[in-house]
Amino acid sequence: MRVWVLLLALLVTLPARSEIIRLTNGEWPPYFGEHLPHHGVGSRIVEEAFAREGVEVQWEFHPWARALRMAERGQRTGTALWLRSPEREGAFHISEAVLESGYVLFHRRDRRFDWQSVDDLQGLRLGGTLGYDYGEAFQQAERDGRLQVARMRGERQGLDMLLAGRIDVLPVDRIVALHLLRNEYDVTERARLTYHPRPLRVDTLHLLLSRRVSGNAELLARFNHGLAALRREGLLDRYLDDLQQTLALAH
Repeated sequence: MRVWVLLLALLVTLPARSEIIRLTNGEWPPYFGEHLPHHGVGSRIVEEAFAREGVEVQWEFHPWARALRMAERGQRTGTALWLRSPEREGAFHISEAVLESGYVLFHRRDRRFDWQSVDDLQGLRLGGTLGYDYGEAFQQAERDGRLQVARMRGERQGLDMLLAGRIDVLPVDRIVALHLLRNEYDVTERARLTYHPRPLRVDTLHLLLSRRVSGNAELLARFNHGLAALRREGLLDRYLDDLQQTLALAH
């Protein structure tokens, strides 16, 4: 009897083991990155929201298209973080908004630039990243030929071309651009660039959990509950404020 009492007491005092899930991710610093602290601020928010619900996240980093495809097929529990779309709603349970991403137009300081609508961008040499959607008005103007857009592999190439004077304007997520400028360019190069405060597009980013994985509807409800707790505690604002302070760029 004493042995059973001792075993019962031991089981009661042992911490409960966390449920473990596998999520795919990609490279988009400072939001996401395999070698960033906490794997990036977006990954940190996802991980901590799940931790509130006793769920441990194991991250796998892949090219973005593969990360989405693996989750859609149910090979992994889900993937972080993505725009909401009708196609994705059919394949995934989609969370409440985790982050907000805002594209702005970067340009050189020595070039006066102002705009009110996409039509004001006609005649400019525009850059862009392959596969990125800059909003219906921009995309339609590009398809119609009213905007001439040089699509490139990534934001770094776009910033290089902007500094070299090969393009006039580059749409890019403000936080992503500031992170690149702070970490991969010298102070002289950073001083040559700025951005227009008017956003080209503002979106929310969401966790996607595959509809092919049993129990994911309930898991998403738990995630949203943990995310709401982080928001109430002010941690979401704190993490984002801390990030923006480190990336401050006078303009």
